[in-house]
Amino acid sequence: MIEILKETEDWIAINKAAGLLVHRTKIAAEEKEYFALQLLRDQIGQAVYPVHRLDRPTSGVLLFSKKKELLPLFKAEFAERRVRKNYLALVRGIPSLEQGSFDRALTNERSGKLQEAKTDYQVVNSVEIPFDTTGRYPTSRYSLLSLQPFTGRTHQIRRHLAQARHYILGDKKHGDNKQNKFFEQQFNLQNLLLHASELSFQDPVSQQSVSIHSEIPVHFRTILKELGFPVEEV
Repeated sequence: MIEILKETEDWIAINKAAGLLVHRTKIAAEEKEYFALQLLRDQIGQAVYPVHRLDRPTSGVLLFSKKKELLPLFKAEFAERRVRKNYLALVRGIPSLEQGSFDRALTNERSGKLQEAKTDYQVVNSVEIPFDTTGRYPTSRYSLLSLQPFTGRTHQIRRHLAQARHYILGDKKHGDNKQNKFFEQQFNLQNLLLHASELSFQDPVSQQSVSIHSEIPVHFRTILKELGFPVEEV
């Protein structure tokens, strides 16, 4: 059963599990599996319409409209950048600044054109462990980052962090294979450690401010504990 985080007569927010697609796509058209849209529709007994998307391996807050006619209003909030999105990611290394921005254009994967893309970050905490994961240093360092994307490009956070060489652990497409292999062998990591932890927006119908929070999933919290992060602060 899908975890419902908050619900009104107009919209519903869920905690999407890692590995769950938002809806059926051409790529996954032949796969015999469930999708968030289908599961939620069956669970609450009515049609729902995704307002935005999360990558398949990303967990966290996902918003649906219950009324098709309201979908343009919700989408406008995102398009006009009035929605605040916060993510948590566990990455390789420690950024040189405690907080900053990744403000680099990204190539559209379909058109090949460059698009502006900006992601703010803050270092929540960092650790150093006595393992050589690269074959170059006796220890390895990792950071838990809080990230706020201001644009919604495909895989934006994952690509920005890869450009900065702060690869997200468990990222099969944009990550570091050596790090992923180490964490699979040492900690049995099977998932991307990127979580949509908070979504804040103005309800376009009631005009009230809404903030929806999602706790990090068990697989993410387990890795943090194994590495020695103070998870009670997350």
